Amino acid sequence: MSKTVIALYDDFETGTRAVEALVDAGFDRKDISIVANDVDEKYAKDVKHLDDDGDVTAGEGAGFGAVVGGLVGLGVALIPGIGPVLAAGPLAAALMAGIGAVTGAATGGIVAGLVDFGVPEEEAEAYAESIRRGGALVSINLDQDEHVTRAESILNRYNPVNVNERGETYRREGWTGFDTTAQPYVASQTTSTPRSSVTPSTTTVNAGEQQKLDVVEEEVQVGKREVEGGTVRVHTRVTERPVTEQVNLREEHVTVDRRPVDRPASPSDLNTFQEGTLELTEKHEEAVVSKTARVVEEVVVGKEAQDHTETVNETVRRKDVVVEGGQQGTSTYAEWEPRFRTHYNTNYATSGGTWETYSPAYQYGYELANDQRYSDWSWDRLESDAQYRWEQSHPNTWQNFKNAIHDAWNEVRGR
Repeated sequence: MSKTVIALYDDFETGTRAVEALVDAGFDRKDISIVANDVDEKYAKDVKHLDDDGDVTAGEGAGFGAVVGGLVGLGVALIPGIGPVLAAGPLAAALMAGIGAVTGAATGGIVAGLVDFGVPEEEAEAYAESIRRGGALVSINLDQDEHVTRAESILNRYNPVNVNERGETYRREGWTGFDTTAQPYVASQTTSTPRSSVTPSTTTVNAGEQQKLDVVEEEVQVGKREVEGGTVRVHTRVTERPVTEQVNLREEHVTVDRRPVDRPASPSDLNTFQEGTLELTEKHEEAVVSKTARVVEEVVVGKEAQDHTETVNETVRRKDVVVEGGQQGTSTYAEWEPRFRTHYNTNYATSGGTWETYSPAYQYGYELANDQRYSDWSWDRLESDAQYRWEQSHPNTWQNFKNAIHDAWNEVRGR
């Protein structure tokens, strides 16, 4: 039985990184979907840069096409209550049934499409509202449990939105549900995350003053409590049933038989020649019923307890302090460069690439190792992000330099 895994992100760029990570992990593009707000129609422009095979032809569509150009059913549609959206994959097919290959007006609505995919209606409305406000929805259809776990792990790397919490936030702001008749937002209104409207404050520190910045990290504390489960009630009741038995009974009846006789009276007959009374009592038997009670079954009621282990999944946040510029008390890339050059001479000098071509890779690995956002990340977790950022400025070269980047990252992290 197939299962659909869905993740919601605050912007299209994060959604495309999640899609790319799924593809890199070996998942089939035909099973992956993305739906994102296209209020300024920039994705519609990018779609026009794709040729009939889904490859990028030129211009501003290059980065876009490398990520989602290969997804099936790619197109831009008008969704009631949202406006223009980019849609690709099986979910796009459900949303754009009966629409042309590039643009058109969807009639069923995004909520109905999500409900058809098994999403509860209340969640579907929150997903739709988040897309309306600029978010991006990524989904993948899977048919094996182990693949579901892998896909969820990859999607969780990019901090998906908790759609239930987001829906509660919208409701506190006065939102009552997704309205397909509402006017779509304009570009300046699409702020998918409520916190996006908060402007970071700037504090000036004068000479001789200090400002303390706290690094805050959430921890998960898992306890347990006793809650009531199902209640079992045991009742006693009395029922009646008819019982039929047979018993033989005897009855006595007095009979009188008068017979004519003609004979001379004997002396004994003369002795009875006087008045008298003869009594005969009739008797009969009647049934006598008695009942005795016997215990025929015992019902013993009790409770037994069983222990089990439950895995708790939660998302924790961490506020880091990133220092830019100035003397930070750490070594610079210039101090590391001689060591990297030696590493290059030992490992890559015979590969055909010069030090000048490898130097940016070593520097990139150095920067990743010093990036506080990745301070507690393993390379397995970091690699998809690192590749995405590298390919933005060095297209199609990741495979050539990823080992050097990884080596530099390991070297700096190990200091």
